[in-house]
Amino acid sequence: MALNTDTDLWVSWEDYYRSIVKLAQIVHESGWEFDQILCLARGGLRPGDILSRIFNVPLAILSTSSYRDESGTLRGELDIAKYITMAKGDLTGRVLVVDDLVDSGVTLERVQRHLQRNLSSVTEVKSAVIWCKACSSIRPNFYLDYLETNPWIHQPFEDYDGLQPYQLSAWLKKGEGK
Repeated sequence: MALNTDTDLWVSWEDYYRSIVKLAQIVHESGWEFDQILCLARGGLRPGDILSRIFNVPLAILSTSSYRDESGTLRGELDIAKYITMAKGDLTGRVLVVDDLVDSGVTLERVQRHLQRNLSSVTEVKSAVIWCKACSSIRPNFYLDYLETNPWIHQPFEDYDGLQPYQLSAWLKKGEGK
């Protein structure tokens, strides 16, 4: 794995999952109780799922996307899905919005505003992310790491960006040699 610098933060799978558990501890120690988790897909899927399991609360999913071009490194226009996906019921009560990071702050700000304006059944919204970049226009309520230098975060699942189905056999063989 490459070395971390002011411009690049490299995260292993082990560090990634440990960070999610540490974020859960921060939320727990705050004493704030919530009824549901709304994770922002795609980056918030894994943290949202794990926090939902730890806190034993229902998980809802809202797809958002702004990093689509150049293998997910170039920010485009923010898209927010029309519907929130849940296994049962509606999004209500106190909601913890979970994502992997806050970069510009646009996604988190727009989602929170959308919930407050359009879902009267949601009584309180707080947010939790692993990484909070200094360049963000807003600060989440809960975060693990504050990144003063705004590095690009190289997350372990980025290994799958650009991987095509026809490449799977070669990719698997490459891993067998380790």
